[in-house]
Amino acid sequence: MNFGYRGVSDCEGETEAVAAKREISTKNRFSRFWYHLSQTLCFFLCKMRGHLIHEELHVFIVSSKARRSGCGKEVREASLTPAHHSVGEGKKRGKRGGGEGNQKIPKICFNIMNPCVFIVFSFLLICLETTTANPLVATGGGDDNGVVKKCLDKERHALLDFKAHLQDPYETLSTWRVEEEEDCCKWRGVTCNNQTGRVIVLSISSGGLKGEISDALLNLSYLTHLDLHSNSFHGVIPTFIGSMTELRYLDLINNSLHGTIPWSIGSLTKLRYLKPGNNYLSGTIPRSIGSLTELRVLGLSHNSLSGTIPPELGNLTNLQWLILQSVGRCRVENLEWLSHLSHLQQLVMDGISLAKKNHWVDVILSLRKLSVLSLIGCELSQVMYPYSSHLNSSSSILYLYLGNNRLNSSMYHWLFPLTSNSLLRLGLAINMLDGIPKYLGSLCSLKSLYFYNNSAVVEFPVFLKNLSGCTSLALQYLDTSHTQFTGSPSDEIQTLKNLTYLFMSSCNLGPRFLKWTQTLNSLQYLNIANNGISDTIPLDFWDKWPSQLRYMNLSFNNISGNLPDLSTKFDNNSVIDLSSNNFYGQITDVSSTVALLNLSRNKLHGGISFLCQVVHGLLVSLDLSYNLLSGRLPDCLWHFKELKVLILEHNNLSGRLPTSQNNFSEELPLSLKNCTGLKSLNLGFNKFTGKVPAWIGENLSGLYFLFLGSNNFFGTIPLQLCQLPNLQFLDLSLNHLHGTIPSCFDNLTSIAQEGSLPTKNVHSYSFQWFYSEGGIYDELYDDGKDMHLREFTRNLGLLKSINLSSNNLTGKIPYEVTNLYGLCVLNLSKNALHGEIPKKIGQMRQLETLDLSRNNLSGEMPSSMSCLTSLSYLNVSYNSLSGRIPSGTQLQSFEPSRYNGNPRLCGPPLTKKCPGNEESEVQSVVGKSEGDGEEIDELEIWFYICGASGFVTGFWIACGTLLVSRRGRCSFFHFYDSFTDWVDVKAAVSFANLRRVERR
Repeated sequence: MNFGYRGVSDCEGETEAVAAKREISTKNRFSRFWYHLSQTLCFFLCKMRGHLIHEELHVFIVSSKARRSGCGKEVREASLTPAHHSVGEGKKRGKRGGGEGNQKIPKICFNIMNPCVFIVFSFLLICLETTTANPLVATGGGDDNGVVKKCLDKERHALLDFKAHLQDPYETLSTWRVEEEEDCCKWRGVTCNNQTGRVIVLSISSGGLKGEISDALLNLSYLTHLDLHSNSFHGVIPTFIGSMTELRYLDLINNSLHGTIPWSIGSLTKLRYLKPGNNYLSGTIPRSIGSLTELRVLGLSHNSLSGTIPPELGNLTNLQWLILQSVGRCRVENLEWLSHLSHLQQLVMDGISLAKKNHWVDVILSLRKLSVLSLIGCELSQVMYPYSSHLNSSSSILYLYLGNNRLNSSMYHWLFPLTSNSLLRLGLAINMLDGIPKYLGSLCSLKSLYFYNNSAVVEFPVFLKNLSGCTSLALQYLDTSHTQFTGSPSDEIQTLKNLTYLFMSSCNLGPRFLKWTQTLNSLQYLNIANNGISDTIPLDFWDKWPSQLRYMNLSFNNISGNLPDLSTKFDNNSVIDLSSNNFYGQITDVSSTVALLNLSRNKLHGGISFLCQVVHGLLVSLDLSYNLLSGRLPDCLWHFKELKVLILEHNNLSGRLPTSQNNFSEELPLSLKNCTGLKSLNLGFNKFTGKVPAWIGENLSGLYFLFLGSNNFFGTIPLQLCQLPNLQFLDLSLNHLHGTIPSCFDNLTSIAQEGSLPTKNVHSYSFQWFYSEGGIYDELYDDGKDMHLREFTRNLGLLKSINLSSNNLTGKIPYEVTNLYGLCVLNLSKNALHGEIPKKIGQMRQLETLDLSRNNLSGEMPSSMSCLTSLSYLNVSYNSLSGRIPSGTQLQSFEPSRYNGNPRLCGPPLTKKCPGNEESEVQSVVGKSEGDGEEIDELEIWFYICGASGFVTGFWIACGTLLVSRRGRCSFFHFYDSFTDWVDVKAAVSFANLRRVERR
């Protein structure tokens, strides 16, 4: 679930700048108030003493203001004449000159120096200082003259120091330059106070920055807003963060931070927004967070926290959003603290067990402003008494999610008080419900109902009847996927007049085609995949369709007949998935508004020239694999500017890949540059010929997936493929390639990095409507439960693979290949490679599959192969390898056939023993030969290295503990002294007993 909290700086609806200006305006009004009050007090005090000193006070005040505002001498002299004096009096005073004025000042001071007037003067000076010194924030404008100050050198150096500790692969901080004349207030992500030049905002989110959070931030002493979300910051949240006491906004979400949340964070008493979610934080939630009484938003979701959720959170009486989704293994002792959060609007506690929390419904209803409640996976079915019998409160909840709680229909009696006519969205998915109650049909504002993945059997007619009240008129979104329905739909289906989204995949609605879908006049998104439909689509089905479709999924059924006309009835950026059916015939017409088209796994034949009719369309993803298509690729294919995914495998397509507009020239045409957005290219299992185009590496730098296997390509592997930094999957197998394996393969940085790229990041742009049975969950709910990605996309998220097998490659395996630390599959079998297996192959610790069979490799198997602990498949058969198979759990567990064809290999799992094996099992592993002058076996060296490192590590763990811990040291030596004393006493007693025995 994603609540879209990014960018919220103040939950009360005002920005930091507006809040600051409002505070300054208040202080200025306060200053003017004290100014007039002081004048009045002075007047009455002087009247009581018989001295009229109001003019002198006015002179003093105006003079002070003139000096502070930088006015000239003329202004100060003009202000010496009070406004209420006559012109004559003014001239008299002017004739006296400044001398009398200077003489009067001591007199004035003497006359007013009683305690009351002294206090008044103190207030005046404070108010004047406050009025002139209060800063204006950057977004609120500058001073009266419009002068904007540059940032301070100290803070500029602090920002440069912060940058120096980071890796910036995307040059997010390229504007942060070291030149002295640079104004850091103009740098990206930096906002300063216009009047003071102080840095008050640092916002560099989604910049790809890597590194630790530097203590250079401490020099930004006026920083109020720190936003580092969606980067790759690692390390711990530093304890010095508690010293940045001016902070009001702190966002660290979506990074790689680990360790605990520091206790010092409780010192940020001005904080209003705190989100360290989506990291790897562990430990407990510090109780000091309860000191942040100004907090409006607290998000700790998606971490590995443990322990009890501190009841001190009940002190956060201003809290409006509390997000505790998937925080880890946290538990709740009681919910009493929750009732103190009277301003709470959104509460998310997904994954936190409420199994023993009786009357939790009462607590929820006490939160009168609560609009969003999500308790997914909270074990609500185990609560004995969810609410009290005297409950008499109404609910204000607009969005209610209770999925994955193993609830049955008995829950509807306590659900009733949580619902009202204001409810907009209700989530009851992943439970054991066998229907819905009648009162749900009376929720006149309900727009979305999530009922998918309920394991009980539901009667479809009854289900529709209970929705047929005013709810049927309001309902726009209905998802019942993976719920087993029985019976045919009744006439009540026609009451769902405003239904726009209908997702009913895997609901056992077949075998007849669902003609009743035509009665839903507002329908735009339809998913009825995998329903066992074995029928043909009626000929007039599209003609009678009432609206423009944006998403249609009929896949994984057994629908037969000619492929329907796809040129009409589809809106812009629409999605059509008719895969895994029995459609036949030729593809004739496709709408130019289609963005994703999947016609794979049917019986379609003919060519694909229909694409030229939509060449200027919006096509993003095209999958025509596993059909009977034939002919050449049309040149117009390369003019699709938005094309990201192209899958044409398992057809009978032929010809050369176009390297130019006439398919034969070696020059790179300008038109091919339009394909720079392509992310996945799959042309496998066809009859393409020619060389592997070099423009793939030169122009398609965004490729994640390249599959050209099982074709008739010849020539060498172009070096330009090394220019694909995002490539994760490369398959050139089953072709006629020759030459050597490029040594530049270690430039494939995505494969060289350990860990896999999440599938959703790879293809979210192309399969955006395939998420969540259509992915139309907005910012308040998205569980991504049903992702229809094809085989290759599943591989993308799980492994990184290079397959060059079944070609005519020669030369040695380049040692640079061993730098691909993230590689999971390496298949170089059935080539003509020679030389030795690279010595450092053991550092490829992510390898799960390694196939080097049927080559001409020689030499010994490197001992480092015993470090390949993830290896589940190995084949080195039919080479010329020799020597002992290195000892390792994985290498000895494979079948002997994986080593066949290497007559000089010996050792387990082969039955052939190595020389010297007769002495002992251990000696055969160590492989030592004395007196023959040969070098020490490499395995023996590793044995001694591991033994020595283990001894040193164990020694320093023990001794280091004694050195660091004074308490442990005292305990150890106390035990040691006691033990030695005990041994001495026992020895003395034993010797004494022996002597007595001897004397007897």
